[in-house]
Amino acid sequence: MPSCTESSWFARKVVRWRAIASVAWSVLLLPATTTIFIFLSRFRLFHPIQWTSECLGLLTAASTIFSLLLLSGVVLVIGFFSLEYYTVVPSIPCSRVALLAKVLHPRQCVHSLVHCTVGMVVMWCASVMAGGRYRALGFPCTHSESSGAHDACLNEYHLFFLLAGAFMGYSHSFLGVVQNMNYVSFQIIQQYKYLRFKGSLPWVVKCSAVQSLYSVRNYVALYFFFGHIPRAWISNTLNLQIDSSLHSLDSLAGLLDFSLLYHLWISGTFLLFTWYITVLLFRIYVTEAYRFPVQSTFAEDAEQCLPKVLAEKNDLIVKFLALQDLALLSQHSPSRRQEVFSLSQPGGHPHNWNAISKECLALLNELMQRLVAHHDAVASNGRAKPLSASSDARSSSETSVSSAVMSGTEDLPQTPRPSVLMRTPGSVFLKSSNRSVSSPMTAPFTPDLDSPFSTPALRRLAPQPGPQQATWFGSVQSPHVMRRGPKLWSASTDSQTNGSSTASPAPAPSSPPPEQKPSFIAQWLQNRKEQVKGFLAKRVLVVYLFNKLPEASSQALFADGQAHIWALEGLSHLVASSFTEDKYGVVQTTLPSILGSMLSLQEAVDRHFKLPHASSKPVKTSCSLGDSTHKTLRFALRAALKTAIYRITSTFGEHLNAVCISAEHQKRLQQFMEFKE
Repeated sequence: MPSCTESSWFARKVVRWRAIASVAWSVLLLPATTTIFIFLSRFRLFHPIQWTSECLGLLTAASTIFSLLLLSGVVLVIGFFSLEYYTVVPSIPCSRVALLAKVLHPRQCVHSLVHCTVGMVVMWCASVMAGGRYRALGFPCTHSESSGAHDACLNEYHLFFLLAGAFMGYSHSFLGVVQNMNYVSFQIIQQYKYLRFKGSLPWVVKCSAVQSLYSVRNYVALYFFFGHIPRAWISNTLNLQIDSSLHSLDSLAGLLDFSLLYHLWISGTFLLFTWYITVLLFRIYVTEAYRFPVQSTFAEDAEQCLPKVLAEKNDLIVKFLALQDLALLSQHSPSRRQEVFSLSQPGGHPHNWNAISKECLALLNELMQRLVAHHDAVASNGRAKPLSASSDARSSSETSVSSAVMSGTEDLPQTPRPSVLMRTPGSVFLKSSNRSVSSPMTAPFTPDLDSPFSTPALRRLAPQPGPQQATWFGSVQSPHVMRRGPKLWSASTDSQTNGSSTASPAPAPSSPPPEQKPSFIAQWLQNRKEQVKGFLAKRVLVVYLFNKLPEASSQALFADGQAHIWALEGLSHLVASSFTEDKYGVVQTTLPSILGSMLSLQEAVDRHFKLPHASSKPVKTSCSLGDSTHKTLRFALRAALKTAIYRITSTFGEHLNAVCISAEHQKRLQQFMEFKE
């Protein structure tokens, strides 16, 4: 999670001051909210004049001013924790045990403990301002049976309020984990801060009142069963007597008090409203649009330019605001678009466009690879095919070679291969009829012909490679493709290449080395491990905790989908605008890559939505300040992706037929050009 302690220039110069401004406005709003609370807590229907004069006199009392100072400190603490714990990418647990691990995390335990403490502070201030029987923790015993007539007795009403503040503080912290309350989302429609706050204020009041009502219900039930424990402990610790003439609050007679429940609900609403206002103002200020310069005049300001900020990896709030700025400039700022299309002087290179398009394409390709990996894991049920020792090297080499041949290029031996391929040329998901026998997608269903257990009959039954799949020795059109020799484990391809019916005999495979049997201890440990797993799998509680939550995997895949939506909007608008504004044609050099990435991502997204629970709509949550927009990001991204492709095809039209892309992508692109998708 980002914090103000990072060395990022944006965190120092922008985020920190935005957080300070939000906390300052929250403190300035405290007198108004406190005044409303005093009038509601001392409400008297049949004595309006006395009620008004009493409340106005209380506003200038020393106890009220001291309470305002304490509440200002509470707002500072809530603002600090909002700054330390906020995130632009929500953390979505895929199982109940993962959610339990988040709740019990030491960082979250500190968050809960602090909120319990400040909740008790707010409730102390509320009880003091409410006055009457809630004002102090102790009072002189008037019906004391002991010899000391002036002994202090425990005021259980005040204790009841303090424990309610701790309970509501923990509930707020716990719901913050469950409902991702620290998640900061960006608004689709840009508004001024005042208008956004004004529009959200009724929702905050409603959420505070409803959530306070739920908390009062849960707290009253909890105090009814366990209220005697803290009451006895506080009484013994502070040496306070318990007045037996009053009804105890852990009984039905004590809890069925309308005035008590009303004051508890009003105080809880005041507590939650104060915290929710602080969180709301922080969200409004942090997500305010920021304008990054496309190019800088001075070298020391180069790190603050849009192409440089887009490559930020550590501070996600900067990257998200940069992508938001890119989406806005691509739609509404022709002058800034000209800076993106401009050439560097001297040299005449489109550095701005190259850097922006590179980062956007990297985002799209990363999401595509993530979706493909998730689909492969679901298709294989999380289990990969164990490869034999004799085919490990062959399968790894053939996979890399076949992927290079399908794309038309093959890396040279001295070229280092990245661990994750960011570009996937051609179709992402090839049909099984076009794959070779050693294709990874068909590996679980294809016999291993090099295995020592394979027979000549099995080799005869195995499908022979077609003309397009056979090894070739002809002229090479691309200078990057290296000539390959015949494979030692397959029949010679001379007959397939030259059309001859005679095939040269393949050399007999060498006998594989004898497999080493596992030791007795390793085999015993493996058996015990399987027994424990089988025993736990039959327990209902274990299955309940470890089973994956519905839609959680799909939501986690698209947790950062807002960044990809802005990348799609920015790229598509820039490409569409380049049709009339790009004087140097810098966009045309990367148009095939952009179209290929978008179409590959479209195919991966369509395939993902065919999985169970991927296309089901999320259930609407109850009234809460927790942001649930991340649950529908996959639907928004699918719509944004289709809109981006249509935006490009409707602008360029038939000119896209001249773009060099694969046949699969050309066929898919034709569907968009004919508005059949």
